[in-house]
Amino acid sequence: MGFDQQKLSAALKAGRKYEYLPFSLHIFTSVASTNQTLHSLLEQGAGAGCVVIATQQTAGRGQWGRQWLSATGGLYLSVAITPDLEASNAYQLTLASAWGIAARLQKCGVGVGIKWPNDLVLEGRKLGGILTETKIYQSKITQAVIGVGINWANPVPETGINLVSWQASQNFPPISCLEMLTCEVLLGIESGVQCLFEEGISIILSHYSDLLINIGDQVRINDLSGTIVGVTAEGNLRVNLETDDAKKLITPEIYVQPGTISLGYRKTFV
Repeated sequence: MGFDQQKLSAALKAGRKYEYLPFSLHIFTSVASTNQTLHSLLEQGAGAGCVVIATQQTAGRGQWGRQWLSATGGLYLSVAITPDLEASNAYQLTLASAWGIAARLQKCGVGVGIKWPNDLVLEGRKLGGILTETKIYQSKITQAVIGVGINWANPVPETGINLVSWQASQNFPPISCLEMLTCEVLLGIESGVQCLFEEGISIILSHYSDLLINIGDQVRINDLSGTIVGVTAEGNLRVNLETDDAKKLITPEIYVQPGTISLGYRKTFV
């Protein structure tokens, strides 16, 4: 599958009024991992806005260190930024990027939602995911790589969905080509990061929660039932616990860290 860099560059130029991130594009047919390749470029002197794009990964990584299946035909990219954030707030970058990408795709007519903490979903199935990696110095994030995988034309498992197949069932294709998808993802990351640093995490959390599909879901934690009510600034899930005797609960609301539980994909597809 060929990739037209000139078409992408033109789309990026037309899609924004000014540059918040100075995108420098590095496009490959296949890499082990776009995050890994970008880290190597950063070690060689690349800076904020450096982007690595591939249509296949041979050693991609997902949440909890799991292998991310990255077959040919998908979109896999990583973007470097130099945030001014405390190390404890690293997850804000993932929240901002997830919201920014989902919001951009929604404007194109693709009804994308967010599944906590870092999945992009379409009609109840996984469309993509985000993996943020950071370098820390004296409790501050000095460098961050935001990696994104989106299913475009690649094969997916039963719980997944790709855009090409989904668009075949629509009256018109909202995303006309892989270059357009790449443009929307990059502009989504840019808008999310810009909103985070200019307007703050409270605004990001409000936007993120509006697209979060898990609000109101029931979960069980340590043999207690609870209802998901939101997400904290650190990316932790807010769960209101339920009991027959509320007085026995010292803390009626608890915070669940990413990687502690998996909400899964429970929808029955027809």
